[in-house]
Formats: sequence, C-alpha cells, structure tokens
Amino acid sequence: MSVSSPKRVLIIRLSAIGDVVFASPLVEACKRQFPDAEIDWLAEGVVRPLLVGMPSIGRVILWPRQEWRALWEEKRLLALFKAITGFRRELRSRDYDLVVDAQGLLKSAFLAWLTGSSQRVGFHSKEPNGLLLTQRYPKQITSRISSEYLGLAEELGWDTHDFKMVLGVTDEDHSRAEAIATPMSYIAVAPFTTRPQKHWTRAHWRSLIQTLVAQGHKVACLGGPADRAEAAEMLQGLNAVSWVGTHPLGVSASLVSKARAVIGVDTGLTHMGVAAGVPTVALFGSTCPYTETERNNVRVIYHDLDCAPCKRRPSCGGAFTCMTALVPSEVLDALEHVLAVPSQQVDKEREIVHG
Repeated sequence: MSVSSPKRVLIIRLSAIGDVVFASPLVEACKRQFPDAEIDWLAEGVVRPLLVGMPSIGRVILWPRQEWRALWEEKRLLALFKAITGFRRELRSRDYDLVVDAQGLLKSAFLAWLTGSSQRVGFHSKEPNGLLLTQRYPKQITSRISSEYLGLAEELGWDTHDFKMVLGVTDEDHSRAEAIATPMSYIAVAPFTTRPQKHWTRAHWRSLIQTLVAQGHKVACLGGPADRAEAAEMLQGLNAVSWVGTHPLGVSASLVSKARAVIGVDTGLTHMGVAAGVPTVALFGSTCPYTETERNNVRVIYHDLDCAPCKRRPSCGGAFTCMTALVPSEVLDALEHVLAVPSQQVDKEREIVHG
C-alpha cells in the first residue's frame, strides 16, 4: 500500500513503554517518505515523555483512558458518550489523511475509526479490529529488533533504510538527569518487570552488583514506583544507588541514555539502552529475544530451552529455569564484550540518537 503525499499522519501506539520505544522508528521512516507531512502520535499519558522531544512529531495526543474508565465504572454513560464524542471531534479536526494503528488491538482500532480518516491501516489481530480498519497486515515478527514495525513500514512503502529506535526525551529532562549524575559515570541496572517469568533472581542480581562494585563501578538501579519495596530488599547492604521510583520517566530515560552501560531484563528501561546506543546486556528467557539489534555494542543472553518462549503461559510450575539458568558470570562476560567495543563506535551509536 502507498498513500501519496499525505498532509497529516497519525500513528497510534498507546503503550507500553518498551513497545513505544520499539515503534519509535516509524516516525522518521514516515518523515523521510513524506517530508512535508505533519506527524502526530496518539498515546497514553505515561509514555508522553518518550515522544514529546522527537522533532518530527507535531503533537502528542493523549487518550484520556482513565477518565473514560472512571465514567464507565461509575455508570455515567451519558457523560462517557459526551467524552468520547468530544475526543472524536478533537481527532477529526486534524483531518488525517492516514492513520497507522501500530498497536493491533480493538481499542486502538476504535480510536483510529474515531478519526474519520479514509485510510486506517494496522495489524491483523485476534481481536475483531477488521471492521474498524481499511487495511490490515500480518505482524512480521523476526529476531530483528522492532521487526513488526519495520514490516509495517515496508508494507506502507515508507523509507526504512535507517530504521532505528530513538528516545524523544526533552532537553529539560536531559538537564535534570545531568544534575543527578555525571554522564558515563555509572552502570545502570534494570531488574524489574511486570511478569515474574521475566525476572532474574534476586540472588543473581546481588552477586552481579557486588562484583561490579568490587571492580570499581558505580551501580545505579532504576525502576518504577511499584518496584521500590523490591528494590530496597534487593539492594540492602549493597553499595549501590537506587533511582527506583524517584524520577519521572523522561528523566529516567535520560539517565539510561547517559549510562556507561545498561544491564536489564526484558523491560522498557533495557530497550531504552539499546535505543540510546548505550552498551547494553539484555537478559531474556520466557519472551522472544531480539538477537539482531543493528548495534555492535549490545549483547543478548538467551538460553533456547524447549519450553521457551512461553510468554504469558509458563509451563515450568514457577521454576523459571530459562532465567535462573542465566548466571552472573555470563552477564559479566557479556558486559566486558560490549564495553570493549571501540569508543569511536560507541560514540557513533549514541550520536544517532542525540545528534
């Protein structure tokens, strides 16, 4: 499919943090194809700090999900109807020539339909989104990072020659991060995620951090507000800094981008490290790993067990062997490898994002 010279394009990827990072190359691919087009992004408020600093995005439009949910739960259906129609008016006032649903769910297709655009494209889905979109494409998931979004951009005929993830962090958030820590002075660790089958063991994290500190590294732990209690227990007695739940997302993203290296599980903060060109070690087990990252300073550790990937349906009875079998020595070897990438190459990787 090819849309000739759209004046306005809307990309929809509502959440989650890591998925928004994966989808971020769509913006520049669209801009290279249509230099004069205005490109907006529709998202939930939590991910706005990762988008608002992208120069090629005109507007970040926020879906008022919490407001709609509250009205539904309170059975204020007339107020909900008015809220939806008001949001529809806002979207239709932009007169989008093309809407790209990069989420692939019924809710995102509904929002695409609200725009009234004659061209609403997206992914095939298990959810009944077909009636709300005008064109659907299969998700082309491969071992390459952001592969499904690359495949979508190719189907749309966009310029994908430099399809790399970016962080749309503002200058203000970068300044706040630099006031917190000197760039390149710390190794950032990202141990937390929403699903237990993606966690590395606390004992392994403690062993790794102890070794890093003994080697002379400053270690800083990042995570969200919900991770504070777990972080306090994991870091107890260790000479490490906790930034868990202490800074907003934009500042945390900047702190990741300014780290000497990042070590993390399959979570948004780890993917930010890859996007920012930071030497990164990513630990995968129950989820499909991206082994092709388009960057020389990234190492993915993944044991290809018969039961992996199980995604949301573990069959191990809670043993999570795919993660427990990853040992600290493997991570340390991988870290040594990514830190050994020549500094000029690392600087070039970082320049892609921040230049």
